[in-house]
Amino acid sequence: MKDNPLILVVDDTRANLEVVAEVLGDAGFEVAIATDGERAIKQATISQPDLILLDVMMPGIDGFETCRRLKAAPVTCDIPVIFMTALSDTTDKVRGFNLGAVDYVTKPFQEAELLARVTTQLKLRHLNQTLEQQVEQRTAELQCALQQVQQSQVQLVQSEKMALLGQLVAGVAHEINNPVNFIHGNLAHVQGYTDDVLAFVQLYQQHSANAAPELQKAAANLDLAFIQEDLPKTLASMKIGTQRICDIVRSLRNFSRLDEAECKSVDIHEGINSTLLILQHRLKNTAEHPEIQVIREYGQLPPVECYAGSLNQVFMNILANAIDALEELSAQRTYQENQSQPSQITIRTTAIDHQWVQVAISDNGSGIPKEVQPRIFNPFFTTKPAGKGTGMGMSISHQIITEKHQGKLICFSTPGKGAEFIIQIPMQQQFQATS
Repeated sequence: MKDNPLILVVDDTRANLEVVAEVLGDAGFEVAIATDGERAIKQATISQPDLILLDVMMPGIDGFETCRRLKAAPVTCDIPVIFMTALSDTTDKVRGFNLGAVDYVTKPFQEAELLARVTTQLKLRHLNQTLEQQVEQRTAELQCALQQVQQSQVQLVQSEKMALLGQLVAGVAHEINNPVNFIHGNLAHVQGYTDDVLAFVQLYQQHSANAAPELQKAAANLDLAFIQEDLPKTLASMKIGTQRICDIVRSLRNFSRLDEAECKSVDIHEGINSTLLILQHRLKNTAEHPEIQVIREYGQLPPVECYAGSLNQVFMNILANAIDALEELSAQRTYQENQSQPSQITIRTTAIDHQWVQVAISDNGSGIPKEVQPRIFNPFFTTKPAGKGTGMGMSISHQIITEKHQGKLICFSTPGKGAEFIIQIPMQQQFQATS
C-alpha cells in the first residue's frame, strides 16, 4: 500500500467535508474534496484516487448515479467506493452494493470506524493489485516458457527432418551413383565399338555389289543408312543424359553434406547451385505458373568456413519463400502481365573487406507489408494459410546465421517491388558454435 494514499471525499455539506478531511489527514492520508457528483467524476478521472468516500444524498446527481458513472468508466471503474449515508434502509444498501460500492459508513461518523473501514478497503485493493500483477507476471513467464518449449520442439523436429532428408538424399544418391557411373563409363567403350562396327558397315557397303543375295536383302531390311546416321546421335544423347544424372547426384550429395556436420571450408556457390537444383521443378514453366528466371551474379569468393548443411538449409528456406511469393503474384496476373514482367530471382555474392561473404537473394514479387516486416524472424509467425507453413523457417534461418555463424540476416522489402534477404557471414569462424 502507498505511504500516503489519496482519498477523494464527496459531500455537499461543508461541515462533513471538514470533519472527514481532518480525520483522514491526521491519520496520514492525502485528501481531495468534491461537493457534488459531477465534480467528483471529473476529479476522480484526473487525480485517480485510491479510494472514494461518497455521500448518497446530494443535489444534482445523487451518490448512486455518481457511483454508477464511476463504475462505467474504464479509468475509474477499479477505484473502491464507500458510501457515506444516514440512511439505514436495507434496500438502499443493497442498491449501493449492486452498483459496485464496497462498504457503507453511517452518519454521524465514528472516527475509529471510519478509519478502520477506509484502511481495510485500501489494504484489500493493494492486495488485489499485487495479486493481479503477480498473476500477470507469472502468466507472462509461463507464456514465454511455453513459447520456448514450442520453439525448441519445432527446431528439434525441423533438425530431425533435415537430418532424415540428408540421409535419404545421400542414400538415394549413393544407390544411383554406382549404376549410373557404370553406364556412363561404359558408354565410352560402346562408342568405340560402334565406331568400329560402323566403319565395317561402310566397308561392306563399298563391296556390297559382290555380296551374297541374302546379305544384300538383310542390309536393305535393316536400313543401314538410317542406322549409320541415327546411332551416333543416340549415343551422344545417352552420354548427355548420364552426365546430367551424375551432376544431379553430385548436387544432391553436396546439398545433404552429411560428412560436413563440422565447420569446414566450402564453396558457397556449390551450395547455392545444389539448392537451386533441388528446387528446379518449381522454377520450370508449368500449367499453374510461368517459368521463374534465376539470375546468378556470382563474385570471386574464396572457400568459406561454415556449417555447409545448415547454410544450405537457409538458402532453401529463403529461395522457397521467394518462389512462393512469385507463384502467388503470377496467379493474380493475366497471361500478358506475366509475359511482360517475368518472375525473377537474383542471387548476388560478394566479398567484403576480405573478411566477410555476402549473399543477397532478391525477387520481384509483391513484397512484404511494412507491418509484417518486423515479425518475419519471430518464431511461429507466418502469413501462409493454415497447414502451409510452421512459421519456423525464417526463425531457424536467423538462428543459423546469427548464432551458429556469428553473422547477420537482414530483410529489405518495398511493398509492390519485391523483397531481398542479405546473408553476411565471416570467411573464418572465430570459435565453434554451441547451438
